[in-house]
Amino acid sequence: MEIYDSSKIEQFKDVWVFCEQRQGVVQPTSYELISEGRRLADELGCKLYALLLGDNVADKCKEVAGYGADGVVLCESPLLKNYTTDGYTKVIVDVVKQMKPEVVLFGATYIGRDLGPRCAARLHTGLCADCTHLDVAVPVYQEFLTGASTLAPERIAGTSSAMVMGQPHDVSHDLKMTRPAFGGHLMATIICPRFRPAMATVRPGVMKKAPFDQKVADAAEIIKPAFELSEADFETEILAIEKAAKKLVDLIGADYIVSVGRGIAKDVEGGIALGQQLADELGGVLGGSRVTVDSGWLSADHQVGQTGKTVHPKVYIALGISGAIQHKAGMQDSECIIAVNTNPSAPMFEIADYGIVGDLFKVVPMLIESIKAAKAAK
Repeated sequence: MEIYDSSKIEQFKDVWVFCEQRQGVVQPTSYELISEGRRLADELGCKLYALLLGDNVADKCKEVAGYGADGVVLCESPLLKNYTTDGYTKVIVDVVKQMKPEVVLFGATYIGRDLGPRCAARLHTGLCADCTHLDVAVPVYQEFLTGASTLAPERIAGTSSAMVMGQPHDVSHDLKMTRPAFGGHLMATIICPRFRPAMATVRPGVMKKAPFDQKVADAAEIIKPAFELSEADFETEILAIEKAAKKLVDLIGADYIVSVGRGIAKDVEGGIALGQQLADELGGVLGGSRVTVDSGWLSADHQVGQTGKTVHPKVYIALGISGAIQHKAGMQDSECIIAVNTNPSAPMFEIADYGIVGDLFKVVPMLIESIKAAKAAK
C-alpha cells in the first residue's frame, strides 16, 4: 500500500468542493463554491468534483453538479446523517488520501470552519481561513491586484514568483488565497507551495453562483469511494439537535441594501432610523460599515465589507460611508450603487453609479418622499 505523503505534490490533481448539507438541504454557499471551483479547475487544467457526505443524499448529486462539476464524490452512511467533527473528518481524510485532490475548498460556515482545519492538520497540509478571493493563473491574479490593491505596477509584476525556503519559487500552479488580515486593514495572499492539497475556507456570499445547467448535471460522474466508519471512530454522541431561532439581517439575500457609516455620528439614532426607513420603503434591509459595528451602533450581522458580509444587491445605497477599500470590496459588485456623502472626494463616489454630495440627514428624507410619491402615482 502506497504511503500518503502530502509533500509529493506531483501526485495530486483535481479540485474538490465540500458541499455542505444539513438535514438533506444543500447550503447555498456550496453552489457558490462549485461555480468558483469550475474557474479554478479550468485554470489548473483539471477536473472539478463536489464532495458530498450524508445519509441517503444521492438525490442531491445532480443538484450540486449542475453548477459546474465534472463529478460528485459521494460518501453515504447512517453515521453521516448528522454532522460530527469526528465522522466527517475521518471520511474526508481517508478519501483525500485515496484520490489525492490538489485543492479542497470549504465554505466558511460554522461547519466548514470546524471541519477544514481538522482535515488539514491530519493531512499535514496548509489551510487559509476566511478567504474572499481565489486565483491560480498569475495574469488573472495580477489583474485582480490591479483593481483591488494599492500596490505599484512593479510590485504586481513581481508576484509571478515567491521565495520558499530561501529559494525562488514559480507560483503559476499554486492556489492564491486572499483574505483580510490585521482586522481587515490589509489583504494577504497565501500560497501552500510545499504540500497538497491546498485547502481554504471561503466566506459565504463572496463568490458568484453560476446558472444551473441540466446537461452538466446529467453528465456528471458519480464516484463512491470505499471508506470505513464505525461508532468506535466517534468521541462524542449526538443525543438531540435543538434549534434556537434568532432573527438576523439577511444581507446576502437582499435585493436592496441601505448602509450607514460614520456620517451618522452627529445623530446616531436618527441616522439609523432614517436608513431603516429608506430600506423599508424599498423593501430592503439596513447594513452598515465597520465603524458602525465597532462603535456599537449596529450589531455585527449588519456589517458589509471584507470583515463583514460580501453582497451583490440590485441597489446599494451608501449613506455617510467614505468608501474604504475594505468596505468597497464587500459591495462593489452591486448592480447599482448610490452614494450620499458631504465630501465630494469620498472614494465611494469612484464606484458609485449615482452620487449625491450633501448631508444625508437632508437628502434621505427627500429620497423617502420621492419613493412614496412614485408608489402613490402607480
